[in-house]
Amino acid sequence: MNEFLFSFLLTLKQSNTLKRKLHSPHGNPPLKRKHKPPINTFKKSAAEADSREKGSSSQKSLPKKHLTDKQNESQKSKPFIKTSSLFRNNPDIPKIHRKAVQQVQENVFTTDSFSQLDLHPHLVTNVAFVFPTLLCVSHSVQKQTIPVLLQGKDALVRSQTGSGKTLAYGIPLVQSLQGMESKIQRSDGPYALVLVPTRELALQSFDTMQKLLKPFAWIVPGVLMGGEKRKSEKARLRKGINILISTPGRLVDHIKSTECVHFRRTQWLIIDEADRILDLGFEKDIAVILNALNAERETRQNVLLSATLTEGVTRLANISLNDPISISIADDTQKALKPASPTEQQASSSSNCVEQENFAVPEKLKQYFVMVPSKLRLVILAAFILEKCKFEKHHKVIIFFSSCEQVEFYYELLLKVLSGGLESEQPERSSVSSASLQFLRLHGNMEQEERTEVFQEFLKSKTGILLCTDVAARGLDLPQVTWIVQYNAPASPAEYIHRIGRTARIGCHGNSLLVLAPSEAGYVSLLASHKINISELKMEKVLSSLMKDDRFKVHRPGSKKSCGTDPQEVRERATVLQTRFENYVHSSEATVRWAKKALQSFLCAYTTYPRNLKHIFHIKSLHLGHVAKSFGLRDAPQNLTALPAAGSKKKTKPRPKRSDLLKKNHGKRRLAEILRSEYSSGMDTGVSKVKKKKRQRKPG
Repeated sequence: MNEFLFSFLLTLKQSNTLKRKLHSPHGNPPLKRKHKPPINTFKKSAAEADSREKGSSSQKSLPKKHLTDKQNESQKSKPFIKTSSLFRNNPDIPKIHRKAVQQVQENVFTTDSFSQLDLHPHLVTNVAFVFPTLLCVSHSVQKQTIPVLLQGKDALVRSQTGSGKTLAYGIPLVQSLQGMESKIQRSDGPYALVLVPTRELALQSFDTMQKLLKPFAWIVPGVLMGGEKRKSEKARLRKGINILISTPGRLVDHIKSTECVHFRRTQWLIIDEADRILDLGFEKDIAVILNALNAERETRQNVLLSATLTEGVTRLANISLNDPISISIADDTQKALKPASPTEQQASSSSNCVEQENFAVPEKLKQYFVMVPSKLRLVILAAFILEKCKFEKHHKVIIFFSSCEQVEFYYELLLKVLSGGLESEQPERSSVSSASLQFLRLHGNMEQEERTEVFQEFLKSKTGILLCTDVAARGLDLPQVTWIVQYNAPASPAEYIHRIGRTARIGCHGNSLLVLAPSEAGYVSLLASHKINISELKMEKVLSSLMKDDRFKVHRPGSKKSCGTDPQEVRERATVLQTRFENYVHSSEATVRWAKKALQSFLCAYTTYPRNLKHIFHIKSLHLGHVAKSFGLRDAPQNLTALPAAGSKKKTKPRPKRSDLLKKNHGKRRLAEILRSEYSSGMDTGVSKVKKKKRQRKPG
């Protein structure tokens, strides 16, 4: 009886439980009886499913449903799941406290005309026609240099970059050669030798000489430089070149290997950008050239020109110049035409060292710097390019990097991402952006034909972005350049002056931007100590230009059109842009390797800053993970270290003495080849050409 009663009660309890479950529309199963929900429950909200699994009450499911729906919708609209925040764990940006300095200004223009100089009338007319900006005024450096050179005296000319030094020696050179008693014949060989540090400057100087010589067609100019065929150059030398323009390495090559090269009638030696020639290690080549000139003709007129006077330039002047006139265009208080006696030269060499020299800056040049954490460098550069070249559309920009690998990497990265190549969803918009952004690159590892083509294309274009190394930092006259961006800080204030000298040339307006990390803030004070006044541009102002480009907008349902510059939305757009860079870099193993190679080259270049700047640029102050972000890498590579630059000798086990000596000699030759290949010496060997081709390979 008891057993029957117990079983009856148990059956009744189960039936009541089943009835409650069937009649309750929102009822949940007991905690202990977890079962798989039927198919139709998937039509309900995700919040009800979660609450059913957790056993929560139906009253709490409503607010969670609302929140979860919003989260799911926002997650579907956000494409940047893998990217860590760009605005966390960054170092604080220090406040720069510096005194305003009075910059050294040069009087670029004078009220005199070329007609007042004792020049051939055809030459004056030609200058006025070919260089229309010089019709009514002449530059101070030309006004002071041309009379001295017409008197046949040696000169040491120092003037700011972009002040017209090429015409300062070109006009008296042409005047002297066309007025010779016996008419010059092409077969006579060189009457004048012009040495320049780079191939691009050689081409530019050759073009200027061709324009000056239009009325005097019997005087033949010519150019020798690395990358050209030696056979064709030898043929031109056999026919005869009266004004020979060359890079030092290539000329030494022909002196040693070409029999028809002679300097029996050479009356002029002009060394342009003398400080840069010495910086590139061409001092021995200059000595070889001077010995070859002195062996055949001792008397000649010598001219040294430079934007900066260093100890090396003074030493070269003592060797090559004979009782020179020192011409320095600084300000009204510094007068020119001072005889450079040995005692004065010695005093100037001690006062004009790199540590104490004050540099002249173009009057219409506005200089800025922006302090950026390493993680944000890439998006800052991209935002600046979009602002100046896509939305304002009338700018011509040059961006300087510290290595060839960085130029190649950033050229491809910016071209693919900013030009819209990755935006398959919006083909019309990407075609518009690619038409408005024109990227070019220029560095020493490129073949000569490609370098010449890029140089001429950027020279003729009205807008565009040129990514380059310091190969384009000296002497090049690139018209209408409105902005100079130094993505990697230069190794000296003198190099800084040469870089910014590509803009604000000959009285035009120009701007420059220097990108610095918080640990590099001391560089601003260093520039101020050399009378270089530079203003700060806020990082937030540069990033705000992303608000104009809806490609980087975070799409949310029901969101209103953004107005103004909301800091939170600016950060979100910067994160979207960074994600696109990272997605492209990580799209293949080849691009990841390419990014690592560019990062390695940056670290190698960072270790080469001079000792007196190590307190500002030290490899230990860099956060490798943050720096990797600026190369589109999501994490810091594990196998990268700050190794010596490419071409340096590796540590190996000791070998027999003979092989050790051979290896050391080969290492020195290889290091010299790498250095000179960057700046067009023309001393390339077969091995170096093979390695150059390997460097130029692109991913895929």
